Amino acid sequence: MSTENKYIHNALKTVHVKTSCSSVNGFSISGLATYLQMPELDFCVDMGECPLSATPLNHVFLTHAHGDHARCLMRHHSLRKMMGVERDSVYYMPESICEGAKAWIKSEAMFEGVSEAKFRYPEIVPVKANERVTLRYRKDLVLEPFDVKHSVPAMGTTLLLHKKKLKDEYLGLPTEKIIELRTGGTEITREVFEPLVSVMGDCMGESLLENASVFNSKVLVTECTFLDEGEESMAHKKGHTHISQIVNALNELGDEVKCEQIILSHFSMKYSEKHIQEMLEKRIPEKFKERVIAFI
Repeated sequence: MSTENKYIHNALKTVHVKTSCSSVNGFSISGLATYLQMPELDFCVDMGECPLSATPLNHVFLTHAHGDHARCLMRHHSLRKMMGVERDSVYYMPESICEGAKAWIKSEAMFEGVSEAKFRYPEIVPVKANERVTLRYRKDLVLEPFDVKHSVPAMGTTLLLHKKKLKDEYLGLPTEKIIELRTGGTEITREVFEPLVSVMGDCMGESLLENASVFNSKVLVTECTFLDEGEESMAHKKGHTHISQIVNALNELGDEVKCEQIILSHFSMKYSEKHIQEMLEKRIPEKFKERVIAFI
């Protein structure tokens, strides 16, 4: 397989996947860079690189502090200012890394020659597992982070569509009656949170079943760093997922997997595109093959 390495994944060329929720554009190779843009949702997960296409996106979720996921966070902030974007972007990240992030951001600014008098922090929002946060500029979208196991503190997240629907007991009533009830102060609607996209970030494979609700999302993006037999212990040691753990989760959940698409990302840079596709064809259960996409 080493002879294939010259055909390794592209050199940071953006990958595009169309889903029913949004396009998912970006790049993700283990140790090199990860960023996932969802322009229709005004949302980005991680910022291991920052192409110009990221600058219009107002909301960024940082899964963890490793450089291949985080190093261009402030590049995003700076580019928006350079390009005249007036609205402040909002950076959501695990509460446990916020203070470290602030220290890093200030040190980087000082290194670049920004004076103390002119320095100010970007908008950083600490998040906790299982606590929902409405996106600043998209009131119809709600962030629901969850803890995952990795070599450092890390989180994944689900993005939910928040809407109101007519309560079941009022379905089928004439419009005039609905208006009458609403005018009279009756609460005729209920809140609904529809899971659109879940992103696992870097994680050990057991995090999938520990957060099995992610399989209710229309789209699931999950890492698949290791593919070959005999690499299971290496995956565990490095805090990543082996394809066998994804296969196990799919087989265990079966018809409970509601995802329209499952996007596998973050493959080790030692694999060629050909080897990745061959291993997915070999290992992914037949009933899920049409739903599984390699982000390469």
